[in-house]
Amino acid sequence: MMADIVEMAKNLAIRAHSGQVDKAGRPYIEHVARVAASVRGDDLAEAVAWLHDVLEDCDVVFRAELMASFPASIVHAVQALTRVRGISEHQYLGKIRQDATALRVKLADISDNSNEERLALLDPLTAARLRKKYQEAVQALEGGRNGSG
Repeated sequence: MMADIVEMAKNLAIRAHSGQVDKAGRPYIEHVARVAASVRGDDLAEAVAWLHDVLEDCDVVFRAELMASFPASIVHAVQALTRVRGISEHQYLGKIRQDATALRVKLADISDNSNEERLALLDPLTAARLRKKYQEAVQALEGGRNGSG
């Protein structure tokens, strides 16, 4: 059953991110696929990885489909990974730390985003800013795990 959920998540992500490109001009779904591949073996995390940017970056039609079609555990983790206007970075990362699946996917997401081959495609100032942002996020996320699970 969970394998079907992963396939559903993958199909929704491919449709939802169609035509989107990353900061380097590559198809955005390539990033999503790499994050999903890095958590393969955990069907819940893999489904969440496929969906991790749908609520934040995609058309409302796909957001509604995600909310209606997936179990609460997946929806909750994707919501935790979704930035909300008015929420500080500290609050955002705190929300992720409270959901083990969201935390696993966010660390995989940051790992892919901070890949030096990807950063090398960006201008040096942007790469440096993102490198610092990702390092700080990992420290905040991993700092919150001590003794909590």
